[in-house]
Amino acid sequence: MTDILRTPDDRFAALPDWPYAPRYIDDLPGYAGLRMHYVDEGPRDAPVYLCLHGEPTWAYLYRRMIPRFLAKDMRVVAPDFFGFGRSDKPKDDAVYTTDFHRDALIAFIERLDLRDICLVVQDWGGLLGLTLPLHMPERISRLLVMNTVLATGGAPSLGFVAWRDFAAATPDLPIGQLIARGTPHLTPAEIAAYDAPFPDQTYKAGARRFPQLVPLSPEEPFAALAREAARFWSERWEGESFMAIGMADPVLGPDVMNALHAQIRNCPPPMQIPDGGHFVQEWGGGIADAALSAFARIS
Repeated sequence: MTDILRTPDDRFAALPDWPYAPRYIDDLPGYAGLRMHYVDEGPRDAPVYLCLHGEPTWAYLYRRMIPRFLAKDMRVVAPDFFGFGRSDKPKDDAVYTTDFHRDALIAFIERLDLRDICLVVQDWGGLLGLTLPLHMPERISRLLVMNTVLATGGAPSLGFVAWRDFAAATPDLPIGQLIARGTPHLTPAEIAAYDAPFPDQTYKAGARRFPQLVPLSPEEPFAALAREAARFWSERWEGESFMAIGMADPVLGPDVMNALHAQIRNCPPPMQIPDGGHFVQEWGGGIADAALSAFARIS
């Protein structure tokens, strides 16, 4: 693969509340020439909290949750999808497909041989992550799900339509501004951390593409895969679940999440974050604590 960008390391210097050493994999099958970044902290033999970010963020989004998981002696693994964070970024928008991202995620999990996984998902972390049990049900034992959707075909909300149209018309997406808009407690340094992966417009192909990949027709292949995943979660899922909803999210908010809740077998009533926006992990310390407590009561 040609025309691959790699964000300079100095863009990630001195990020607030981010003490984690970068780790990299550059030999994922089918991804020759691409290097994926991930965080990997905690005991190697502990249950794995696999934190999957969405659009247009990176593993930094989980900085309020990671310490809570580590405090309970869990292992935390948080990759950056290709095109995001410290992972490599192909310049060609057309490279980024649902198969490109999903297959990379599967290869990553198998490469690290992750087991006893708690899927921690939001936004595209959920659109992709919620399909993983179709490929590896034996590896996944818990689910912590926030503001996401099973993309079975059709726009999930009017807010999503507005976002998709905006992204299509804005090739140089203002990443930090977009995240800060619904997350008013972010500091300027935290906003800058979300801009860090993207020195200029050429690095933003992955961010441009994600909104356009949500299937609007049930005939699209990824929509069929999502429907199969919905059947898994409603009929076959036997693990533990915890849902948190950022109630102020205009894109994947309460209506979308309540519909998803009905699709997850034996999912307890959701935790509601009244002022939580789309990037609800920015309210994530309390969410992590509540999920850990719930899982401990069930186990």
